[in-house]
Amino acid sequence: MDMNTLKTWPEAATRLIAVAAGRAPADLVIRQGKWVNVHTREVLDGHDIAIADGRIAAIAPDLTACIGPETEVIEAEGRFMLPGLCDAHMHIESGMLTPAEFAAAVIPHGTTTMFTDPHEIANVLGLQGVRMMHDEAALQPVNIFTQMPSCAPSAPGLETTGFEISPEDVAEAMTWPGIVGLGEMMNFPGVVNADPKMLAEIAATQEAGKTVGGHYASPDLGAPFRAYVAGGPADDHEGTCEADAIARMRQGMRAMVRLGSAWYDVESQITAITEKGLDPRNFILCTDDCHSGTLVNEGHMNRVYRHAVECGADPLVALQMCTINTATHFGLERELGSITPGRRADIILSSDLKTLPVDHVIARGQTVAMDGKLMVECPHYDWPPAARQTVKLGKRLEADDFIITAPEGANEVTARVIGVVENQAPTKALTATLPVTEGRVEAHGEVAQIALVERHRATGKVTNGFVSGFGYTGRMAMGSTVAHDSHHMIVVGTDREMMALCANRLGEMGGGISVWKDGAELASVPLPIAGLMSDDPAATVAKRADAMVQAMAECGCTLNNAYMQHSLLALVVIPEIRISDLGLVDVTKFELTELFE
Repeated sequence: MDMNTLKTWPEAATRLIAVAAGRAPADLVIRQGKWVNVHTREVLDGHDIAIADGRIAAIAPDLTACIGPETEVIEAEGRFMLPGLCDAHMHIESGMLTPAEFAAAVIPHGTTTMFTDPHEIANVLGLQGVRMMHDEAALQPVNIFTQMPSCAPSAPGLETTGFEISPEDVAEAMTWPGIVGLGEMMNFPGVVNADPKMLAEIAATQEAGKTVGGHYASPDLGAPFRAYVAGGPADDHEGTCEADAIARMRQGMRAMVRLGSAWYDVESQITAITEKGLDPRNFILCTDDCHSGTLVNEGHMNRVYRHAVECGADPLVALQMCTINTATHFGLERELGSITPGRRADIILSSDLKTLPVDHVIARGQTVAMDGKLMVECPHYDWPPAARQTVKLGKRLEADDFIITAPEGANEVTARVIGVVENQAPTKALTATLPVTEGRVEAHGEVAQIALVERHRATGKVTNGFVSGFGYTGRMAMGSTVAHDSHHMIVVGTDREMMALCANRLGEMGGGISVWKDGAELASVPLPIAGLMSDDPAATVAKRADAMVQAMAECGCTLNNAYMQHSLLALVVIPEIRISDLGLVDVTKFELTELFE
């Protein structure tokens, strides 16, 4: 039953009433389980659930009257019956998977609803790319709602994206069936300074009666924060400490708190609920970014829920944070997020509320997973050639493209260096004294070269700079077309020839990740769709990603989560220093800066 065939509550009402009254048989009855009610925060033993047309008709201690000869019966055998889990804020592209393969990976973990912001593909393919993500999402057996990306480019004037998102694009997207709101408003300085373009995007969303997503990545909770809230964003997931969560909730925002592959923000913020005792209704759990390896090996929203419980949250409160609180926030409380009449029949059967083993997953009234195995098909969209041919280099790159020329007559230079910090998104603005050979500046010691290769418009342009912190040694290069947010190609290396080989290989592959050492490729992860995603299953992509991590280690990299760091080196909205197609960016001042002091 896809999005297009699921009847609305009004369309199903006549039948739901007949089933609830015992006059007509249900499609499915789940018998004798513990009903976990997220509206009242209680567990009610010995209940049945009757389902018709993919929606819940009734919940009562005995619904035998709803069972006809054709009715499917599932024996709950005293297990907990709880709503399917909702991820309030996430980027499918971070899993390097298409919406279909992402759904296939998370359904067995009990995720039945996702609110996704496809701003990665928006940077590469614009509104057309968002539409493709939206259309594949609509085919899935679970609920994937799309937020229209708001910030491409994320920092106007400091980078060039494949496409720019305009207020007109936002207004058009608000008319699409699966669009639930505006994606995270990352350009928080723009909102604080009342930038007309940003305010027009927010206005188009509010006028459509939809939810405005926030992103306030600053510790300043004074006037700028107040100004941001006054601009209209309704939630924020960038908080990192208890004070952040409290400030957002007090101002009438939802504090979205994330546990992703590299984000660990739950433990430090959930104390607002567990220790300060604030009302949890405005506290929502999400993942933001999960790699395929996390999805395959550790889970998805079930992992976040368990973590919240381990951090001291009452299991029923933690469950509200990833079901009804999320649904309410997006204006969908009458549609999903609880086991109550009329809602979509999205249900998990589990034997334990604390550790939440996911035994059986039902979505829209059909079994979609059992005991960790997917039981349904997740249909693929037919991605057109335009979506698979997005790496346009314009020429074959040579070692000479990666030469950094020294100022006339210099024997050594003092260069600005992007300093990677382990387990953190911000970088440090460092300097290093580097040697000059025959007029060329050479990377030396801890310092490697970084190059941003333009890949959207075939300009052949290469922006060169320096980076430290990866620990690379020998003759190597590592390249990726996943380079938040504008997704050009980033190549980091110790050898110009290896860097050229790596870049050309990514061009031939149509995008992805490639690691080179001593003239040979050690590992690759092909991501042919927009240079961001694979339409292979999550397990296949995770295996390739593991091999990529191993290859980076063989090149001397000891950094935890090093690939995440690599992919963020062009993210020109996070301090202190980044690289873009226009040059080095000083993110503390939001301006371009010189490579040499």
